[in-house]
Amino acid sequence: MSCPAVHRSLRRLVRESQAASSVSVFLLPCLAKPYQARSFSCSTASHSRIGGAAISIPPEVSLRFLDLPKSNVRSRKKDVPVSAVEVAGPLGQMTLPLPPYLAAKHNTKSQKVTLSVGDPTITHQRAMWGTMRAHLQNYILGVSEGHSCVLRLVGVGYRATIENTAITKKPEYPGQQFVSLKLGYAHPIELPIPLGVKASVPQPTRILLEGCEKQVVAQFAAEIREWRKPEPYKGKGIFVNNETIKLKAKKIK
Repeated sequence: MSCPAVHRSLRRLVRESQAASSVSVFLLPCLAKPYQARSFSCSTASHSRIGGAAISIPPEVSLRFLDLPKSNVRSRKKDVPVSAVEVAGPLGQMTLPLPPYLAAKHNTKSQKVTLSVGDPTITHQRAMWGTMRAHLQNYILGVSEGHSCVLRLVGVGYRATIENTAITKKPEYPGQQFVSLKLGYAHPIELPIPLGVKASVPQPTRILLEGCEKQVVAQFAAEIREWRKPEPYKGKGIFVNNETIKLKAKKIK
């Protein structure tokens, strides 16, 4: 029986007996106060440790805060952006839209930027607090230093080259290059390099991807990895950065 049901039954017992003396002494504290549900955690709500941390801005990076035009179309989404942060550096320029409940403060003296939310007790705002802070930090690192991914081709005959033209693909923008892979298939694998990503092959079994937008670089690396995922019996496949795999024992019939 649940706690609310026990509480109702005790109250009914008191009404029927018309006297509190007929109820056991250990049940009196339960009748004195109404039932209150206990929370799962006893700790107090705290602010986000990641979201509240300040981000250092390099001298060659500049920030500009923009106000986005308000749309007349009603939307049920909570994260419709009303402002944005434009991050510019030597490697490029990117714009990060900010949700309406999140505010950015730029301290020009210390060259640091901090993010804050309207109500940290709301779960959605507290979750997006650290997420948007990580996005802004990735943008700042992208325009100043850049992001990179190294792919390792492990397998007999696995090779990679960078081609200016492709047989099976058409270029999406002028000057687009293609990553040509030989992974044991009967046909060549040609993948167009996204805009803003620079690909090079320092070794036949190594692919280096560089770009200022971390999401685009990592997504293109994941698309290349999809053609030969690392398998656990021979250890063959395409590995991204420091990815490792634990080998299994061979199946014996």
